[in-house]
Amino acid sequence: MKLFHSINDFQSTKKTILTLGTFDGVHIGHKKILERITQNTENGKYESLVLTFFPHPRMVLQEKSEIRLLNTISEKTELLEATGIENLIVHPFNESFSRLTAEEFVHTILVDKFQIQKIIIGHDHRFGRNRTANIDDLIAFGEAYGFEVEQISAEEIQDVSVSSTKIRKALNEGNMALANEYLGYQYFLSGTVVKGKQLGRTIGFPTANIHIEEDYKLIPKIGVYVVRAVVNNQIVYGMMNIGYNPTVNGDRQTIEVHLFDFDEDIYDQNIKVSLLRYIREEQKFGSVDALKAQLNQDRNEALAFINLL
Repeated sequence: MKLFHSINDFQSTKKTILTLGTFDGVHIGHKKILERITQNTENGKYESLVLTFFPHPRMVLQEKSEIRLLNTISEKTELLEATGIENLIVHPFNESFSRLTAEEFVHTILVDKFQIQKIIIGHDHRFGRNRTANIDDLIAFGEAYGFEVEQISAEEIQDVSVSSTKIRKALNEGNMALANEYLGYQYFLSGTVVKGKQLGRTIGFPTANIHIEEDYKLIPKIGVYVVRAVVNNQIVYGMMNIGYNPTVNGDRQTIEVHLFDFDEDIYDQNIKVSLLRYIREEQKFGSVDALKAQLNQDRNEALAFINLL
């Protein structure tokens, strides 16, 4: 897949079959559209193209927006590449770009820059200044400028309207089963292993502390999870705590992963941790011994779940 960081960087000698949007999560609804794109370009006559944006439009257009995204840019790129898309443009979104009218966008970008043959789009897509244009407007533009428009209906997405908003809600509630069903994969966090207070190893539960550089990445509900990590290209299961470590008077949120049957030095390495199941909320225990007893119980519950996979 070719990656471009601006619309102006893209060049092709072929006409394009394209889609556009934020694609946060690259969930099963998005994949319906992306599959249709790749199916339309199988004969090599056209090129497949995805146009997405960063920052997320809500970060730019809404004051004090606290939106958290399901993917970092590198994660989204990885997920999109896996779909077989040939070209990805991650265009900088700013106020100037947002002021393009729907027709300006269609004429100067879709037609002039991308030589559009066909656009495949979700049922609820809106575009142009103040998001005033809808699918009917896009069909009218297609007739005027000579390109096809194909709409993916909500009914085609397993009879449910999947959305990134619904997935964020599920993650904030610790509902991993629903979030992962909508995503079509296990939600994951990726970051660098950094040194923490190293209290875990003193009670038999050493942890890898994960630092996520991108502050816009959505961190799910505080609590304990069953996880699967990829470390040094090997899969390792474990459990993870997202929270403040109240038993030892922690003063900031941390992400700590205890990996089962694993004892390697992985400081400064990047690891990917997939969240499989929410076990319980974080709580403050009366003593470190009480915490240790609960962690043993958590481990047993996690292992029982893993053995069913």
